[in-house]
Amino acid sequence: MGVKRSLQSGGILLGFLANILTILSMATNYWIRYSRGHSGLWQECSGGNCSNISCHTMLAVTGACMVLAAGCSIVGLVMGLRILCQEGDSRGRTTSAMFFLCGLLLLIAMTGYTVKNAWKNDVFSWSCFSGWLALPFSVLAGFCFLLADMIIQSTDAISGFPVCL
Repeated sequence: MGVKRSLQSGGILLGFLANILTILSMATNYWIRYSRGHSGLWQECSGGNCSNISCHTMLAVTGACMVLAAGCSIVGLVMGLRILCQEGDSRGRTTSAMFFLCGLLLLIAMTGYTVKNAWKNDVFSWSCFSGWLALPFSVLAGFCFLLADMIIQSTDAISGFPVCL
């Protein structure tokens, strides 16, 4: 397996991990823990009873960005699998742009949520940490596909020139 295929395979693996962590973070209610319970983006649980959280602006922005990031990650993953399976298909830049967009949306969501809740005495929990962990995986997946595309384009560019050593 060449460098290009290794980068594409690594991009798929990193994109898959970013996708799993994004969906896990978005779907669970353990963003913040406090003495009487825990809360997430959609529900607050205390004493074993969970109820929907009323819509606040920052929660709405965080939730929307997380949903969009998960969608971009899924699209990037499907595009990456298509590139890996079809040798002649070269959509590496578009795939890397999807993963970079996912990273940007995750950065907006996680930064906004963290800044809003940083001054409280409550403790951030594992759902929040998995959202932060999805961010570098998404960006690294984008770089893998970008580098693989650069290898393809540089190989195509120099293939017509005679090489004399």
